[in-house]
Amino acid sequence: MRFTVDHEKKELRVEEGGNARTLDLHSKEAFEIVSREWVRLGWNQKYQYTYSWLGRPVIQLPSDMLRLQEAIYQLEPDYIIETGVAHGGSLIFSASLCELARKGHVIGIDIEIRPHNRKAIEAHELSKRISLVEGSSTAPETIAKVKEIIAGGAKPETVLVILDSDHSKAHVARELDLYCDFVTPGSYIVATDGIMYDLHDMPRGKPEWITDNPTEAARDFAKKDSRFVIEPPKWPFNESELSADMTHWPDAWLKRVK
Repeated sequence: MRFTVDHEKKELRVEEGGNARTLDLHSKEAFEIVSREWVRLGWNQKYQYTYSWLGRPVIQLPSDMLRLQEAIYQLEPDYIIETGVAHGGSLIFSASLCELARKGHVIGIDIEIRPHNRKAIEAHELSKRISLVEGSSTAPETIAKVKEIIAGGAKPETVLVILDSDHSKAHVARELDLYCDFVTPGSYIVATDGIMYDLHDMPRGKPEWITDNPTEAARDFAKKDSRFVIEPPKWPFNESELSADMTHWPDAWLKRVK
């Protein structure tokens, strides 16, 4: 695709597949086309690596974090299970929302939790709401440890799962199979960073990402497990004509409906 912004004429000229069309620069469709390229370029420039939450780096697109906070606010989960810890910012983000609600605990899982990150997470004022589990997210002993942590409290009414570790299709598919039963009806298992399929041709991308990504795993999972549907949380506020997010998480939200 090639597009040209003409501020004088207030037009967006789009060329694709040998065809050309001209859009009102201020239209919904023009916004969506330019936004898609903004997300792609921002990813390549590591825009998501410029944020922190309450002192810890959080490698997420801010719009995804805002959508996630609203979901957590509405659900008030007893447990949030997150695969992928990195610097711990996402754990602190979730824990801060639990603290605001005065309920909830976050379980962070990673195959390697680096000592300096563990130290910072455990020293954080919100560490009381976080349990760290080091090990492969798909290992039987890891699943057993998660069950043990949950069993140590009252039976949870609501559990939310966020998958943000190895983003290969095969690994995410395995995580979906292993963690879906933790999810309570009405809650979600979220397969993050499926935007990889739209980044395969970027300098930091890989050609195989066009099919090897979390979105493909989520779509396949929804087809085989009728308890879940791909359904992002509804926006509780929207005074625009927009209906789609600028996101790194396309088709990520698998809602348990049964």
